[in-house]
Amino acid sequence: MTNPTISPARLNAGLTILRLIVGSIFIVHGAQKLFTIGLGNIGGMMAQSGIPMGEVVGPLVALTEFVGGIALVLGLFTRLSALGLALVMAGAVFLVHFPAGFFNPKGFEFPLALLGATIAIALMGPGNISMDRAMKVRSEK
Repeated sequence: MTNPTISPARLNAGLTILRLIVGSIFIVHGAQKLFTIGLGNIGGMMAQSGIPMGEVVGPLVALTEFVGGIALVLGLFTRLSALGLALVMAGAVFLVHFPAGFFNPKGFEFPLALLGATIAIALMGPGNISMDRAMKVRSEK
């Protein structure tokens, strides 16, 4: 019988792949809100959707998705970025998508998957293939 533990190399590779994919999704969604819809419009849309303080929350969500996504891809301030993105996804699940049920296109299955991924990243950290790790190694010298 083999040992069920994951090797550090495989764990680091898995965390890197997860960060790159999830971060890329957030970058694209944040960029859409920032550069296509626009900060003013996204705030108004969220307010019309019944999101509390939508004019304030909308731009914060857009910036969190875009900047947080970049941070995940780089593995920079990873736990903090993942936590912020998890909060955004919790809001998306419960305030926006939950009333539409589980299934896409308007249901909560996709934001729930992103919520799970960001919580996992926040708990596990970036892994060794990250800017966070590079900064830690450099500061230890």
